[in-house]
Amino acid sequence: MSTYPLTELTLLPNFSLPTQDELPSDDGVPMETERHKKQMDLLIYTLESRLRQQGSGYVNGNMFIYYSSQQKRYQDFKGPDVFVVLDVPTKERKSWVVWEEGKTPDVVIELLSESTAKFDKTDKKMLYQDRLKVAEYFWFDPFNPNDWAGFKLSGGYYESLPVENERLVSQRLELALVRWSGTYHGIETVWLRWTTLAGELLLLPEEAQTRRAGLEAQRAKVAEQRAEVAEQRAEVAEQLAQTATHRADLERQRAEAAEAEMARLKALLAEKNK
Repeated sequence: MSTYPLTELTLLPNFSLPTQDELPSDDGVPMETERHKKQMDLLIYTLESRLRQQGSGYVNGNMFIYYSSQQKRYQDFKGPDVFVVLDVPTKERKSWVVWEEGKTPDVVIELLSESTAKFDKTDKKMLYQDRLKVAEYFWFDPFNPNDWAGFKLSGGYYESLPVENERLVSQRLELALVRWSGTYHGIETVWLRWTTLAGELLLLPEEAQTRRAGLEAQRAKVAEQRAEVAEQRAEVAEQLAQTATHRADLERQRAEAAEAEMARLKALLAEKNK
């Protein structure tokens, strides 16, 4: 659990800390590119459904995280592109205010660009390590998918996470991040996506709906095939019954013919013996 270091706040016993309703929640600066925005949404929306099913946890991005009482004055930090906090209510927030929530994010993902890559890999990484104590930090460049990395906090310092089986594992979330080639909202590229540890993609709501529709169609087809097989079996059974009836008729006719022949022979023998 990434708890908030209270040192600087305890130095201000008479200072009334602002709430999220009193703090700025938007600076009017847009995301870097459309692809950055879509990548952020893809990570958030797929994880949001999972957290909702679990009943707790919060995921969002491009939102202010207030960890210092001085931030309102200096506006020295804007939130990460994607961040995840475990064991908290899933309610709506305007900003993430650490002294209200009682903890900092557990997982952070930054989406690199030419203008932010150096800062994200140095100063911001140190901020997450030293000030916010974020348990796991990842970065990914949507325009250069080979530039991706993960770190976990160990002994107060970030240690690199190995890329195993083409994935970076988040122990905090018990999920993995993979590079997925596909199309999302009209853009075909390599995206960063969540998977289970078993390798199953966390689906977007529309993907889940499409999959359900496909499964229902498949079930309907299987049911139709089973009905056709049952009908064919019924036809075969009817043919076998008809064949059996025909054979029984032939046997009866043969028996009647044999009985008639026997009666004829007996009559002839009786006529001879007169």
